[in-house]
Amino acid sequence: MSGEVSTTHPELQFGPQGSGQEQGPFTASQLARLDEALTLSSAETGLVFSVYVGELQAPHRAHAEALFERLTDDSVLLAVSPGQRVLHIVTGPGSSKRLPNRSCALAALAMRAAFSGGDLVGGLVTGLRMLADSAGAR
Repeated sequence: MSGEVSTTHPELQFGPQGSGQEQGPFTASQLARLDEALTLSSAETGLVFSVYVGELQAPHRAHAEALFERLTDDSVLLAVSPGQRVLHIVTGPGSSKRLPNRSCALAALAMRAAFSGGDLVGGLVTGLRMLADSAGAR
């Protein structure tokens, strides 16, 4: 697998806090924003973009690659574990031809900047847009 990008970042904020009901880390508007970014990135490039947000078992990269195994060779996985401060971008044989490691590293750097400001969704959306721009149209 290519896309050997791993980075750490400060704690991230998740959706509303202290509501008493565990609805997940994202608000409805955040989910809509993320869904739109995933849909547009995949439609523009023909690659299948996926996002995983949650705990990654050690070793983190191996867990991210195991998650990727459920996807196709033309997929791109952004695996983020905010609590562990870990980010991995995993590409497959098909997607790596269009997304070199350098492009993944630049996207990770931009995502890290947003994450450090506590903007998880903004970082993911930025990363998806940068990767889609780098991969180009179908």
